[in-house]
Amino acid sequence: MDSTTKLFRLAIGAIALHIADDNFFQPEAGTSAGDHLVSGLVPLALLALAAWGFPRLRGTQRGFLALLLGPLGIATGIEAVHYANQVGPSGDDFTGFLAIPAGLLLIGIGAVTLWRTRRTDDRRIWRYPRRALLGVAALLVASTILLPTAVSYVTTHTARAVVPENTLGVAYENVSFRTSDGLELKGWYVPSRNGAAVISFPGRAGSQKPARMLARHGYGVLLFDRRGEGESEGEPNAFGWGGDEDIKAAIEFLQGRADVDPERIGGIGLSVGGELMLEAAAETDDLKAVVSEGAGARAFSDEMDNDADLLTTAATAAKVGSMAVFANQAPPPNINDLTGRIAPRPVMLIAAPNSNHGEELNRTYYAAAREPKTLWEIPESGHVGGMEARPVEYERRVVRFFDDALL
Repeated sequence: MDSTTKLFRLAIGAIALHIADDNFFQPEAGTSAGDHLVSGLVPLALLALAAWGFPRLRGTQRGFLALLLGPLGIATGIEAVHYANQVGPSGDDFTGFLAIPAGLLLIGIGAVTLWRTRRTDDRRIWRYPRRALLGVAALLVASTILLPTAVSYVTTHTARAVVPENTLGVAYENVSFRTSDGLELKGWYVPSRNGAAVISFPGRAGSQKPARMLARHGYGVLLFDRRGEGESEGEPNAFGWGGDEDIKAAIEFLQGRADVDPERIGGIGLSVGGELMLEAAAETDDLKAVVSEGAGARAFSDEMDNDADLLTTAATAAKVGSMAVFANQAPPPNINDLTGRIAPRPVMLIAAPNSNHGEELNRTYYAAAREPKTLWEIPESGHVGGMEARPVEYERRVVRFFDDALL
């Protein structure tokens, strides 16, 4: 066995160790090794295949394989750096630290191998155009496969690890409740003064702004860390896959409150929280009114509704496919299909169509929804920036919407 193969397999082994540690030996609180069969076994099988096949490949193929796996190895270690920076190193962070130099080693192996095996015996008139074409092909692979896959890993393994400062400015209670799949979620609850309550989602950071607004008008407001975030158990997912179960658990919690009429529960969601509010409202009649601000695309079918070009389509397919593996679940349903199932309960869509966050898709969501429905576009707003762009009008519109629906 040559030294290059030994170094390649050493790096692959370090990355595989972290993946096994993360999925099977030290899984997230509230989850077990059995919940990670796909996210653990699929990457491990691919790494084993790469380790077996590397010495059987030609020089250029070896180089490209190492360059492909190097950045992905670094991506698997980002979670360790993230959580160590927020709360200090623990658990599988230590094997995660090993994955980063292993990824760098693979990049070095790839670069050196490509340099050593480059062709120099052909005519220059063909040599440099060929290298340029190979470079373009490498960039296309990086942008359409490598980068989306790396992003998918990071977004399914990292989230805010600490509880943000409470700036609600009103009395609240520390609360906890369980989801249908057994995860304990923790958050804050502002008791209701008018018999109605609203879930402000996601998390306990940006959701505090609408929570303060609604509390001023007497509404009970529930904010909580979604699964895998802050003090809540479970696996994180920045795109919100599976988060509808968190909202359903929050509804059940509110239904058991003495200060809340079970028929007067609504929700306001920001960004991915808006998408999840629409999904939850489509799946349960217990959510009586929904405000969704900043919803965009989260699945392949949503992106296709936005007339994506070929490269975007390929990148989206890679992102969604890899997320399905890393998240151990199938992609969520199309939002257009969901919005049509919410009526006769009212839905209000708030969008910044010029924010470059896919919020123009709210026009198709509005078209798919049935009455009663409202679409309010704020062209000058940034992503989920409606309250900052038009604070007085935002409060008037949103509070009136919930007053009409819940009071």
